[in-house]
Amino acid sequence: MAPKRPHDDADGGRQAKKPNKGFSVGPANLPDGTHRRKVQKIKKGLIHKAKLKKDYAKLKARDDAPTQNPAYYENSEEEPAAEVPEPSLEPHPDRVKMLEEKSPEPEPENTSGPRRNRRPRPQPFEREAELGRQKREKAAAQQKAREEAEKERARKLAERERFRKTMAKARHGGPNGQRKLGRESTVLLEKARRLVGKP
Repeated sequence: MAPKRPHDDADGGRQAKKPNKGFSVGPANLPDGTHRRKVQKIKKGLIHKAKLKKDYAKLKARDDAPTQNPAYYENSEEEPAAEVPEPSLEPHPDRVKMLEEKSPEPEPENTSGPRRNRRPRPQPFEREAELGRQKREKAAAQQKAREEAEKERARKLAERERFRKTMAKARHGGPNGQRKLGRESTVLLEKARRLVGKP
């Protein structure tokens, strides 16, 4: 026969103490991510604060315990065994002695002597910066060359247009329909000089 189950109030009506499972903050089935890390951070903060409170309570209890004055344990009606000196505003003799002693003067820095050369700080992307600088310089030089070529082309076009207009006027003819050879000769002379390369 199986043993009978004891009555609930057999142990004097006391309930069995449940094991402490800790506490939970937020849902337990959060996926790993921002929300879970936030919940874990809050929980760690609560645990840390609880530990601090516990430590503070221990320290306060220890400091509040009167261990210095043995007269505290005796009856308050009796006089304390030794007279306690009254507090004064004068500094402690040890402190006075420390104040009277001269503090050692700091050694002056030797500015005339050779200074220790410090190593330059390492630059993390020095080579890349140098390559970037070279690229920028090359691009600027190319841009300048393009601008110069554009100016030269515009100058040549303007000169060619001027020659064309002058030649058209010279070929148009004078009052009797003849060509103006004097005007035409100056244009041809300039063209010949330009081809030869003389100014």
